[in-house]
Amino acid sequence: MIKDQPIQQFLDELASKAPTPGGGGAAAIMGAMGAALVSMVCNLTIGKEKYAAVEEEMKQTLEQAEALRETLTDMIRQDVEVFDQVMGAYGMPKETDEQKAARSEAIQQALKAATDVPLACARACAEVIDLSRVVADKGNLNVISDAGVAVLAAHAALRSAALNVYINAGSIKDREFADSRVAELEKLLADAGTKTESIYETVKGKL
Repeated sequence: MIKDQPIQQFLDELASKAPTPGGGGAAAIMGAMGAALVSMVCNLTIGKEKYAAVEEEMKQTLEQAEALRETLTDMIRQDVEVFDQVMGAYGMPKETDEQKAARSEAIQQALKAATDVPLACARACAEVIDLSRVVADKGNLNVISDAGVAVLAAHAALRSAALNVYINAGSIKDREFADSRVAELEKLLADAGTKTESIYETVKGKL
């Protein structure tokens, strides 16, 4: 499992000629890092007398952040799997009309899966951005800069995942499917951009 590798090994594989892990896996791990930083701020706020009034909210935020971290980390594997599915479909025989039809259908199904995985990553990253708002507003001021790094990591991850949605959606013949995914993505991007800038300024104002 890629997620169980030492970070150096993951980075070496990311830098290698191998097609996976690639940008999709990098997007997922950036999102997971954002979630982990939200958890960090929560953990350093919970139990502090000064922040007793927000303790329960921080505990809830921590639980959500940890669930998102697990989800996003698992998406590294999912990204590799859908890439392999696409490559496998393109590698199918195409000598007869029957083979060509089967290959075309397999490619289209694989491209749909390869669109939905990064879109799910983008959704999860949008949730991390929302949690970043909680810790930026109410978290321990001694680690408030980490709330800013959390939202920036999640935003970068979302925009990175978006590129993988666009590249795969563009080759899908079922335009209703593709257009619906792109429309959802673009709403996520627009909302995330506004929220990220606001959270960043909140954090900056507390430094």
